[in-house]
Amino acid sequence: MSYHYCIVEDEGPLRIVTLNRPEVLNALHADANDELTSVWDEFAERDDLWVGIITGMGNRAFSAGNDLKVQAAGRRRSNGPNGFAGLCNRFGLYKPMIAAVNGVAMGGGFEVALACDIIIAAETAVFALPEPRVGLIAGAGGVHRLPRAIPMKKAMGMILTGRRVPAREGFELGFVTEVVADGQALPAAKRWAEMILECSPKAIRASKQAAYQGLDKLTLEQAMHTIYPAQQENLESGDYIEGPRAFVEKRKPVWRNM
Repeated sequence: MSYHYCIVEDEGPLRIVTLNRPEVLNALHADANDELTSVWDEFAERDDLWVGIITGMGNRAFSAGNDLKVQAAGRRRSNGPNGFAGLCNRFGLYKPMIAAVNGVAMGGGFEVALACDIIIAAETAVFALPEPRVGLIAGAGGVHRLPRAIPMKKAMGMILTGRRVPAREGFELGFVTEVVADGQALPAAKRWAEMILECSPKAIRASKQAAYQGLDKLTLEQAMHTIYPAQQENLESGDYIEGPRAFVEKRKPVWRNM
């Protein structure tokens, strides 16, 4: 299938989505969000796709966020139930997601990265939530996810000023997983994906679901005494036996995701 606003490449169980509006620093409008919604819908539904990477075309920007020219012209409409980039409100996706941030990640662009589980940033990448500077709020998750990712006072220092934070500071604050040389964000993201793909896909999804649901909704004791749906599915899978068997037989496990 061909797309207008993104490039989709599947490399075995890995899906790589490249935002493809470099002429506007990969800013997104409603049509782009609709297209990305269909891309991530398919990713979520397909059993043969296990890990996702999202990045931006070119070396200037991951995404500058919402296309303000479209909004200023009065042509903005809802992003749909899955939110900005078809990803920010996709709370039921337990396949791991990696953001390869190759340039500026502003506003919605930063919010897309925060919606991912791992953020790999080129050393010249820059992050910000500048929405209040143009009369808006970082409502695609920024004002909620950032305080959950880093200390509250540090988060509010970014949210209330819209200041730009370089990749190294993002790493020190804790929302960036790894900083790499320019041009290496996507290769590094693939390296992380390869490490994830060595693991059982059902165990990975169970781990992600338990981590997020346990942190957001439960006390530590409640979280540890809860069996999550993806965890139960993992317990009942053939891969739950294959992993220990491969260990005993001193071979690599063959994950069947079933």
